[in-house]
Amino acid sequence: MKKIILFGFVAILLIGCENSENLPAPYYSIEGKWLIEGTIPAGNTMYLYEDGVRYTYYCVADDCNALYNSYEANDGNHLPGTNNYTVEDNILTVDLNFGNELVTPITFECDGGEAIFETPEYSLFRLNSDCN
Repeated sequence: MKKIILFGFVAILLIGCENSENLPAPYYSIEGKWLIEGTIPAGNTMYLYEDGVRYTYYCVADDCNALYNSYEANDGNHLPGTNNYTVEDNILTVDLNFGNELVTPITFECDGGEAIFETPEYSLFRLNSDCN
């Protein structure tokens, strides 16, 4: 009887385990509010990516996070001029205007809270993500 119970327990453990190698990688989006690396917690630059447009915000207040949380895309608080962007096959392309582009492979870490740009080797951190 003990062998049957032990065999049943081992069988349940083996059947219940999924092979993590076969699981698809989670999808993370660049959409949202991002702080430039090294500017947390009182960062003075934020990018908001929404619907193919990147908005840039600067902050000189004491509590930038509260201010950034209140901003919405195209609310008039962003710097003049915006940048169009696309993401295809984990390649971010940002039109920096006047014939200039940022084209970089992008990977995510910290459960999508850190976006790592391969070129020019820097990261953005999602606002309120606890990643830094």
